[in-house]
Amino acid sequence: MFPLMPVPNIPRRSCLQQLGATGLAACLPLSAIAQPRRDSVTLNIALEPDGLDPTRFAAAACGQVVLYNIFEGLVKISENGAVEPLLASRWQIDASQRIYTFELVPNVRFHDGAALDVECVLFSFRQAQAPNSPNKAKKSVFDNIQRMTAKGALRFELELRNPDPHFLFHLGEASAVILHPNSATSAATQPIGTGPYAFVRWRKGHSVQMRKSATFRAPEKAAIEHATFRFINNLEEQARALEQGEVDVFINFITHDLHRFHGDPRYQVLLGSSSGKGMLAVNHRHPVLKDVRVRRAITHAIDRQAFVSSILQGKGNVIGSHFAPTDPGFLNLAHLHAYSPERAKELLQQAGVKTPLELTLTLLPVPYAREGGPFIAAYLEKVGIRVHLQPVTWQEWLSNTFQGDFDLTLINHVEPLDHMIYADPGYYFGYDSADFRDLTHRHAASRNPRERQLLYAAMQRYLAQDAANVWLFNSQVSAVARKGLQGLWMNYPIYTHDIASLRWAS
Repeated sequence: MFPLMPVPNIPRRSCLQQLGATGLAACLPLSAIAQPRRDSVTLNIALEPDGLDPTRFAAAACGQVVLYNIFEGLVKISENGAVEPLLASRWQIDASQRIYTFELVPNVRFHDGAALDVECVLFSFRQAQAPNSPNKAKKSVFDNIQRMTAKGALRFELELRNPDPHFLFHLGEASAVILHPNSATSAATQPIGTGPYAFVRWRKGHSVQMRKSATFRAPEKAAIEHATFRFINNLEEQARALEQGEVDVFINFITHDLHRFHGDPRYQVLLGSSSGKGMLAVNHRHPVLKDVRVRRAITHAIDRQAFVSSILQGKGNVIGSHFAPTDPGFLNLAHLHAYSPERAKELLQQAGVKTPLELTLTLLPVPYAREGGPFIAAYLEKVGIRVHLQPVTWQEWLSNTFQGDFDLTLINHVEPLDHMIYADPGYYFGYDSADFRDLTHRHAASRNPRERQLLYAAMQRYLAQDAANVWLFNSQVSAVARKGLQGLWMNYPIYTHDIASLRWAS
């Protein structure tokens, strides 16, 4: 159990519907559809990772592929948000809630046969702490560790600078996986971990393949022998691949084409909750967008409920700050800066903005962005903001947008409890608020649970009032899967796909 943090109560099966097709699939006989092997599974996700080492590459797609499959951390986050033992068999937390003592599971091997010991853990965490570390959790998690001490081959101690009630949860995320010093340098393209699946091949632009590891400590826990992640972001291609048996499951398949699976007993559709925060990210370095009145105007200009209804087909919730309903202590602030084109025009006028204000909106190759971009542009046009749509590849987004070269971008931040990105002025959208940083410092230093709760709420309100970004939605996660595939997650407190939990019905 998670000893410090209250865990959101997420129903294990929040919604389960058996759907099928009225289109192409309904016309095809069962013999025309490739039947799945009982020992293999192929999953489709929209975006291809830029690397396979989640301690170096920030993209959520990396963790979706490798976390709990190839790589493991000290703990594991379950589907209901609980923290469970993984590479650490047990841990203790002292009265100050700053000193953590961990014991590792004995006889754990990496896929190349190397043994897991305390030195592997300390190496991984020191790498994450290094001054030039690209680890996305460096500032929020690893810089808070002031001392790491080995107490034996399988026992070690971590001392935090400040108590962090979410520390164990963060140790279950992709950024905290454990690498071996001898294989870490090649992990981006040839990952070697301790998980139930070993890397086989990465066909760039197509797929990542893995097989059940011969060195895994509990082979009985993994029924699937071969797993493949296919990268398809075109909606028609996704549906065709499922109908023709090229893939067994789509993740996050919320599209207007979902109806084509109605009435067909070969498919199942699972709907659940997520930690995602879909938003129109704003570049605070832009001379006009750095004005809070302009950011509030943009928020007022967009009918966010209409976005959820139209672009997400109603499968989501409007949010008003960088916190998801699954986060403990969540405040519903969707009512702030409510839809009001008149108020948007007033704020632009107060800010001295000469209309039409010309801005570029960068769009990732995912449905919510490519479909949502024109939707947002139409609303902003009504208040005097002319938006130029710029579709980009994921690699272009990482090379340019993520480096701060953009005006607006539509993106879903899926990492849970990641509000500390707003305390980092160097982050891609450049939010820089000394007052917000002060709130985070006070929250980190507080020993009083009630005070911490109040400060947590204050952080949510501050970001919302300052319109640090334009938050749009917290989406449901859906999976369209072949009938008979069991063990798929319904709810996603973190974004990963645990292959070892899957199996085909007899």
